[in-house]
Amino acid sequence: MKKILTVLLILAVCAMCFAQGATEFGILKKIPIKVLILPKWEEGGLTSEFPGEAQYYYNEYLQGGDEYEIAFGASEESKLYVKDGVALYLTGVGKVNAAISTIAVLSDERFDFSEAYIISTGCAGSATEQTVMGDVFIVTACADYDLGHHADYRDLENKEGSTWFRDTAYDNSAIVYLSKATTDRAYELTKDVVLETTPKTRSAMAKAFDNAEWATRDPKVQKGSVVTADNYWKGYYSEAVARQVVETYHCPDPYVASEMEDVAISVTLKRLGLMDRYLALRVSVNMDVYMNGATPESLWTTGSAADLAKEESEESADIFPISMKNNFKVGKTIIDAILNGTF
Repeated sequence: MKKILTVLLILAVCAMCFAQGATEFGILKKIPIKVLILPKWEEGGLTSEFPGEAQYYYNEYLQGGDEYEIAFGASEESKLYVKDGVALYLTGVGKVNAAISTIAVLSDERFDFSEAYIISTGCAGSATEQTVMGDVFIVTACADYDLGHHADYRDLENKEGSTWFRDTAYDNSAIVYLSKATTDRAYELTKDVVLETTPKTRSAMAKAFDNAEWATRDPKVQKGSVVTADNYWKGYYSEAVARQVVETYHCPDPYVASEMEDVAISVTLKRLGLMDRYLALRVSVNMDVYMNGATPESLWTTGSAADLAKEESEESADIFPISMKNNFKVGKTIIDAILNGTF
């Protein structure tokens, strides 16, 4: 009996070693992925009554599919969801989580990403005079808001001067330009997608910006440049820095939004040589400036980013759930075109 158990154990170990080696040498067939979707966070889980960045995509493409653990990914709870050539992974918030999660997923030997389009998607704060809440952005350049030198304005010799100073030593990681051919195709495909807003959001924008024409228009799809920061900033002075960063790096389109992950994902994919099939989609759920009496103290002393999803939000009015739908409408248009071979 002991001899039989020993033989069985040896056979099991050999089988495991063969499987691992076979995967490494391409003998075992990898699972082909056509589209990898990378949202960042989800409010209440993928099956909650309040969809966040991932749920609409999960419901449309991944429900009932397979789930895979990913080594050294965002967290033990994060799974790679896979079904019919589409995959989705919640990267976690911030540049560190985003970069590590992206490389963790793409380096998993069980999957073939050689022909995959990679789509980063999520919410953002957006620029005054250029955007309204509910706009969806096809990102054409990602700039790092943090790299360089930042000074407190109280330490400046010129108190009205910029608080950000470029350091060219960081340029290799501080700016990434996305493929013009890919972003142009995405924009042409989605520019006429009808996006929604709400009366409450439109009223909040009108009140905050004195009924300015730019602030009260309907949301739309547009191309633009974004800045990525590990801190969740807000205010006219900080927005001026964001515009300066985008202009300093000669980005192809105006500054439209701030977020917390896309430059990290972009740098990762640039080093992997995957930029030709990379897209970043962002949707505005709040403005870059304080609106209608909100202050840093009122928003952040006891609050968190999850407060954006609340109906009584001082920052988002009631646009968050509509914005998630807007983002999904644009993303679905692109993903369906990829899957049917027309992108």
